[in-house]
Amino acid sequence: MNDRIFIKGLSLHAYHGVLAYESKVGQSFSIDLTLEIDLSDAARSDKVMDTVSYDKVAECASKTFCAKPCKLIEAAAGKVADAVLADFPRVLSVEVTIHKPHAPIAAIFSDVGVTLTRKRARS
Repeated sequence: MNDRIFIKGLSLHAYHGVLAYESKVGQSFSIDLTLEIDLSDAARSDKVMDTVSYDKVAECASKTFCAKPCKLIEAAAGKVADAVLADFPRVLSVEVTIHKPHAPIAAIFSDVGVTLTRKRARS
């Protein structure tokens, strides 16, 4: 399967981090999502019911990411991936990248983050 839906640069303010001020003040994060999904029905029918709504995926990711602070962005990314798979049965796998451009690192850098991939369990 090579069909994918993606959302890049979903900007959110959240309170994830190990340091006390990160959970108090929060910071900006950016999320990229790539969904593996069979789009052949949607390509033929031209109907939203045969795909997943980008809007609904973005809403799910946003709500999940901002709902409860995590110390690690790895945990936050895992929660987003699990929520997308739970809410959208057509999605076969999801790749979630969390960018933390203001991470408390004593170095000059352009970006830092994590990427994880979760696949739907086969029954």
